[in-house]
Amino acid sequence: MYKGKDILRIVTVAVSVVCCTFFQVSGQSTDALGSYSPYSVFGIGKMSYQGSAYNQMMGGIGIGMRDNGVINTLNPASITARDTLSFMLDFGVNQQNLYNRDKSTNSAYNVFNMQNVAFTFPIYKKSAFIVGIAPFSDIGYKFLSTETSTDVEADIGDVKYQKYGTGSIYQLFAGAAVTLFDRVSVGAQAIYYFGAVNKHNDVLFNSSDMYNTISTGWDYKVHCFSGKFGIQYIQPIRKYDSELVIGATYRLGNDLRGDVVNYAFTGADTVVYNTSGHTGFDIADEFGAGISYRAGSKWAVGVDFVQQNWRNCKFPDSGMWPDFNPANARYYRAGFEITPNQYDIRYYMRRVTYRAGMYFEQSYVTVGGAQVNSFGLTFGASFPIYRWHNAVSFAVDIGQRGSLRLNQVRERYINFILNINLHDIWFVKYRYD
Repeated sequence: MYKGKDILRIVTVAVSVVCCTFFQVSGQSTDALGSYSPYSVFGIGKMSYQGSAYNQMMGGIGIGMRDNGVINTLNPASITARDTLSFMLDFGVNQQNLYNRDKSTNSAYNVFNMQNVAFTFPIYKKSAFIVGIAPFSDIGYKFLSTETSTDVEADIGDVKYQKYGTGSIYQLFAGAAVTLFDRVSVGAQAIYYFGAVNKHNDVLFNSSDMYNTISTGWDYKVHCFSGKFGIQYIQPIRKYDSELVIGATYRLGNDLRGDVVNYAFTGADTVVYNTSGHTGFDIADEFGAGISYRAGSKWAVGVDFVQQNWRNCKFPDSGMWPDFNPANARYYRAGFEITPNQYDIRYYMRRVTYRAGMYFEQSYVTVGGAQVNSFGLTFGASFPIYRWHNAVSFAVDIGQRGSLRLNQVRERYINFILNINLHDIWFVKYRYD
């Protein structure tokens, strides 16, 4: 088992990952974004990948999944699937590679960010507690265009228009779950959303000393409390040493509170500087359902459906984008896993768990009457380390967002997620030391 110093070292590493991520966000510029997507210009940005590499390897499923060797944050009720005295720590990072194309331009971007940090431990027999932090949404975009009017160019010279945005909204969560009647697990999470979002518009006069750069924009500092509830029904099938799990989740919708600064500068002169205590951002409520079938320690398969009701949500800068309208987002996911022989002592690769999946997502962003959709394939593996359920997991997500056929920006991406899962049994009294 891990000693006290080992646990302290592990927690220190996890906290360092979180702090480094925060410093990265606070120090971002137009050339250092924590995420990137042209579609993050709308609303609260691009929704982040939820869950760990365990979920992402299987197309993002988790609502109906139960596994006593990993932390599944997608359903609060799933954390009761555990050994009675087990403690688990899970943290991961992701690296995104994006290749964008529209009718006239091509671009590429690479970003690195935190994926998740979560810690779970038992409370009493069939109950458990979890605490963690993960990104909820990301804003990262940069557009640069040049004035093409010959009259303006003749009078003023080279004029460029720059739009860029940075920032993330994080979710800090703590929850508990309990198993009732050996068949039903129920759980709840308290969620605290917080973060900073910055959206800027600049006019650059590159060849004239008579005009100062014009900078306008909005700086948001947001926060609010919310909650998420989950339930799972477990039906053992003893004849085949397997089980069927049906799960559901519901997350409350909320208004994001906080402070807003609307500014306009020209050179060293302040033209506008207004502050407000109302952000105007909304977070939609969410309903999810999932089902899975697990055959002992050999293999498992599952599907999820999630709907987020953004249609009636408000966004303060929606008037700047007349072609943008929020829509209800829907996510369709499927995945499976297989472990050749979890207890093989001769061949290591037979103890590796292999996972794969696929997904189709209809985002909350509608541009010009067409909803921005994405689809992709995922795969990866969890490599066991030492004993118990300690493992290093690696996931790959290959997909596309948007379509040139609909006059949208087409994003093609390859994302990598590295996850470390630490597992130990505590409070065991040894007969011999």
